[in-house]
Amino acid sequence: MNLFSDAIAWIFSPARLEGSLPLPEAVWTHLAFTFAAVVVAALIAIPAGWLIGHTGRGREIAVALSGAARAVPSFGLVLLLVLLLGVTHKVAASTTAFVLLAIPPILAGAYAGVEAVSPRVVDGARSVGMTPWQVLRKVEAPLGLPLLIGGLRSATLQVVATVTLAGYVGNWGLGFYIVQGIQIRDFSQILGAALLIVVLAVVLDAVFAVLERVVTPRGVRAGRSRDDAPRRRRRTAAAPSPS
Repeated sequence: MNLFSDAIAWIFSPARLEGSLPLPEAVWTHLAFTFAAVVVAALIAIPAGWLIGHTGRGREIAVALSGAARAVPSFGLVLLLVLLLGVTHKVAASTTAFVLLAIPPILAGAYAGVEAVSPRVVDGARSVGMTPWQVLRKVEAPLGLPLLIGGLRSATLQVVATVTLAGYVGNWGLGFYIVQGIQIRDFSQILGAALLIVVLAVVLDAVFAVLERVVTPRGVRAGRSRDDAPRRRRRTAAAPSPS
């Protein structure tokens, strides 16, 4: 408990506003790496995912690549790209690694969202004269937004945790404090930085959870509620009555 209180005191210490890397700057850098990686990954993965979901072509390849990318060790990928691009391009190497890690969940969310649209809805759109592009833009993409947001949510949480590794290759982000704390054996600093990373992840997760609910059409939410009602009644009926 003393270590936890020491970590809280470390976070709110006035000394955190000074030094080579003030805490607000570290938080901002951590978020900047996260958002930059997710945005670049989204620009690559969303069009590819929509195309795969709409045409049905390349799904097996996308699934295989996504699975393989998830198995790549994050730390090894960051160090490999730093060695390949050179120490003078640490920012580009780190960002590239984070982008590669963010692509698989976004790609999966994009094509899964399109595939989840009911074929009857797609056939109805085609029957009124919509072109394939209009079907994708006006029907499949909007209805697939909840799963796409889920993919973005997963990618953001993965990246915000992985950006910590940037502290090993440069004085960036909250990972710098963890690496420095390990070197000087300051456990309150290590725990304080880790707590801030957890807070960032929880806040971002909450934002995407709200966004996912906002983009879900009312009819879909109502359908889920109706589908859940019988299950809730069965659980209530199966629950033992209090003696």
